[in-house]
Amino acid sequence: MSFQAYLDGIEKKTGKTPAELLAEAGARGYDATTRAGVVLEWLKTDYDLGRGHGMALCHVLKNGTEISDKHVGGTGTHRDPSATLRIDGLANR
Repeated sequence: MSFQAYLDGIEKKTGKTPAELLAEAGARGYDATTRAGVVLEWLKTDYDLGRGHGMALCHVLKNGTEISDKHVGGTGTHRDPSATLRIDGLANR
């Protein structure tokens, strides 16, 4: 599953866009220095999200919406069409 597919799955599972969850994380004081385990526990407890979905959101929290070129293009199942992830929700595409 690609980074974008995980982020889209988060919205489908929670009803919140990744941007909304990132804003909620910020309101909790979570930022790029917050350990992934803390964020994963919050997402599991409040939204029943698993590790894969949680780590995708952690990546965006820590690194922003840009991903490495090694994840872009190609034909594999883990490939994304763009190096910029969309966090604004499925309705905006």
